[in-house]
Amino acid sequence: MPLHPAYFQKLQELKALDSPPLREVPVEIIRTMFQTLHPVRTEIAIEHIEDATISTPAYEIPIRIYRPSNKPKLPVVVMYHGGGWVIGDLTTVDGQSREVCLGTGAIVVTVDYRLAPEHRFPAAVDDCFAALQWVEENIESYGGDPGRIALAGDSAGGNLAAVVALKSRDERGPQARCQLLVYPVIDGTRFDTSSYLENAEGFGLSVDDMKWFWEEYVDQGNRDNPYASPLMAETLEGLPPALVMTAEYDVLRDEGEAYGERLKLEGVASEVVRYDGYTHGFFSDTGTIPDTRKAMKDACDFLKRHLRD
Repeated sequence: MPLHPAYFQKLQELKALDSPPLREVPVEIIRTMFQTLHPVRTEIAIEHIEDATISTPAYEIPIRIYRPSNKPKLPVVVMYHGGGWVIGDLTTVDGQSREVCLGTGAIVVTVDYRLAPEHRFPAAVDDCFAALQWVEENIESYGGDPGRIALAGDSAGGNLAAVVALKSRDERGPQARCQLLVYPVIDGTRFDTSSYLENAEGFGLSVDDMKWFWEEYVDQGNRDNPYASPLMAETLEGLPPALVMTAEYDVLRDEGEAYGERLKLEGVASEVVRYDGYTHGFFSDTGTIPDTRKAMKDACDFLKRHLRD
């Protein structure tokens, strides 16, 4: 399909800025810019929002807990933010967290995991897995049901959601009901898929951007570790049901779809949905591009189905 008109306009505006490549900009500036582009969306009212901290031997992990109501035994969505493991925080994931909270009637717990390059792989994985363990052990005191937990994330957060599902299976940790993987990063071993070649530049997230994110996050020799590149896992059997959402004009499209199809082949109840005409990042565009609300509804409907009591 042709590029959605709103994304065509957005990309034209980005092109006019003539910004330097990510690798030429100090990380702190990129992080500040990302926050500016993804502000807190207070217009989406939530019953109760609370910040907390998870203590681990390595790090005090900040989390944010969104509660849609004071009802007991609510289902729970543990959400990991995107940003290439280098940028992003509790602020940048706020909008989609509020949307998912209201759209599912579930508690949403967002995780401010350690970022690269200060903290390289597997720091983010360790933090995200620790957060899932904490949720299972503690969420009941916040009105949540530890037996109804979903994992979710977009982009690098989608990578971490998939990885946490793998790690939890391997280590017999908390078993999530399902995993929502929104245009996830799945494979750092290659950059020559059709979607990388077709969308290499000019669509927001470029091939050079993704190469830089991977360089900042994990050493080349560790790229085939399944906890970095889930597509490299020996088997995907026994993982939670998944919804993999991809964008037509996104370098990550093909690896996400390959992961979803492999999940199906290995017996995992999974759905793969491509959003034609969209670019990377559509999950956080519901406030500015109304057509993307359908994708948010699809995500919430999937979560609700699998989190039923």
